Amino acid sequence: MIPAGFEYHRPADLASAVGILRAHGDEARVVAGGHSLIPMMKLRMAELGHLIDLQAIGELKGIEIDEGRVTLGAMTTQHELIAHEGLARAIPLLREAALQIADPQVRYMGTVGGNVANGDPGNDMPGLMQCLDARFELYGAEGTRQVAAREFYEAAYFTARADDEILTRILLPIPPAGTGYAYAKQKRKIGDYATAAAAVLIGEGLSSVAMTNLSDTPVWSEEAGTALAGGDIEGCVEAMLAAIDPQEDMRGPIAFKRHVAAVILRRAIDSALSRRA
Repeated sequence: MIPAGFEYHRPADLASAVGILRAHGDEARVVAGGHSLIPMMKLRMAELGHLIDLQAIGELKGIEIDEGRVTLGAMTTQHELIAHEGLARAIPLLREAALQIADPQVRYMGTVGGNVANGDPGNDMPGLMQCLDARFELYGAEGTRQVAAREFYEAAYFTARADDEILTRILLPIPPAGTGYAYAKQKRKIGDYATAAAAVLIGEGLSSVAMTNLSDTPVWSEEAGTALAGGDIEGCVEAMLAAIDPQEDMRGPIAFKRHVAAVILRRAIDSALSRRA
């Protein structure tokens, strides 16, 4: 289908982009890679008068690795996450997850910022960012602020980002050396959302577990991480099953989804334990 008519903007800096957002309010939306918004526009599920393309804003791009921290520009593509060897050494979980997103064609255009910013419960990166204890940097008319990934998601497609704010950077602590990691995912076919996916970190003083597409937000469970830190794998699984809230849809009934969630989480834990130094 063909989307309704709109005015296209391609600002060169963040201030201009935020200015357009404020000027047009609900009629304006930003677009990064376009894999979420453009299909909705084609189906007339989203109609807007102004589309703000962020591709020309250089400050939204790039990968920086400092002592103890990684900073990702919001317009960094999934392919760039996969190809960056320094990032793969610092946080290998990012590469493992990015390789399971859709297909290479999508990953060349899809951005990490777009994946985390729109609050789609089926996207892979939101749960992963919660597992990694990431922080999101937001820029708007009132300046810059940071929000923890674990506090960012409020409901399906609703987040802590204000309408006139743009997600600019993602800040991630580098896990200690020897931390085991895994991202396991079950999906019906290439390019589909997960029926269930699990991100797991297991290390000295650090155990973290998050799951995807099993509620209207990504699910990070402190109780599951605590159980895992104590070596109680079944306690971890039980805590996560208590935290999720799957709904019946084309991927299966609730009982099936809960079964898949348990299987995928155990696989991720086993893989993370095997990688722990």
